[in-house]
Amino acid sequence: MWKEAGIEPLTGKPIVFPSDDYELPRPARDDAWWRGLSRLGVFRKGLAVALEVPGLILLASAAGFGALARDAGLTVVDAVFMMGVFFALPAQVVMVDQLARGGALMGGALVVMLTGVRLVPMCVLLTPYLKGPRATRPGMLLAAHFIAVTAWMEGYRRLPRVPELHRFDYFIGIGTGLLIASLVGTAAGFLLAGTVPSLIAAVLLFLTPVYFLLALLSGATERADYLAIVAGLLLEPPLFLMVPGFDLLITGLLGGTLAFFASRLEKRT
Repeated sequence: MWKEAGIEPLTGKPIVFPSDDYELPRPARDDAWWRGLSRLGVFRKGLAVALEVPGLILLASAAGFGALARDAGLTVVDAVFMMGVFFALPAQVVMVDQLARGGALMGGALVVMLTGVRLVPMCVLLTPYLKGPRATRPGMLLAAHFIAVTAWMEGYRRLPRVPELHRFDYFIGIGTGLLIASLVGTAAGFLLAGTVPSLIAAVLLFLTPVYFLLALLSGATERADYLAIVAGLLLEPPLFLMVPGFDLLITGLLGGTLAFFASRLEKRT
């Protein structure tokens, strides 16, 4: 199963690689659970994710955004349209803040574009799972629109356990369900804004990053994963003050790089 390929000069330990007949472990899958399902049936299973904890958290977070949009003087149509087109709460909050302060629309659009840079690595990681006989170019563009924090986390966690044939339809169902939950939450938060205290609205907005952090912790398997999370928590506050707009991107690059080299150094010692 394993074959030796020399001695590591720094540690004196043997270097081993998998032999040619060795297969990397794959996540357990119950293919029988998916057998016989139509594309519509797979899509419905993806939609059902919106009724679970991720969808409920996103619904509550969207309600907080709806209340914020009303306080900023937007209409319910504006708030729902912004949620459907952006589908990324940080970008939406930035745009609402710009509009509320009377800032230039182009300036707000530029800041929103910068916040969207953080989603590029997510697309790079997730889209290989979506490629298959049922994936079309328009469909991939639609899937890319759904890749925000919650949809990415659920797709990255669930898709490896789904047969390749059904992954695309399943993720489209996940994205559609989460988007519908967000639209409903935005409209409800807007209409209830007069009865919900501002502190509660802020707490609702904070639910999504809390969920993302907990999901990262539950999915961490190696020490490097935990190191990256801790590094991100420590680096984000000062970087937010120093380079707003680029803070998430730089935090990810620095935190991941530090965790990688720290784990490599630990293995050598």
